[in-house]
Amino acid sequence: MHIQIINFNLDGISRSEYEQVCDDLAQTFADVPGLISKHWLANDDTNTFGGVYMFESKDAYEAFIGSELFAAVGGNPALANVSSKDFGVIEGPTRITRGM
Repeated sequence: MHIQIINFNLDGISRSEYEQVCDDLAQTFADVPGLISKHWLANDDTNTFGGVYMFESKDAYEAFIGSELFAAVGGNPALANVSSKDFGVIEGPTRITRGM
């Protein structure tokens, strides 16, 4: 498995407008090859939003970051201060804590 964490701030769009966009895009993300799950994040106090993506493999993650969908999200003017970090998964303890 491979994990990606994306964070950003909303700029010129309200939380409710953002949630509507999320609802509209959820199936598009669900259809990403190799994506096990996406958890949509929100912290209104710090205006920090984003997602935690769990991929089947690093190859699936790399295919996603090379996709038009990833480029469109990163280029969206309503999302400011975008950061993306990726991580491998330490499988042994992750299995024990029901992460796999």
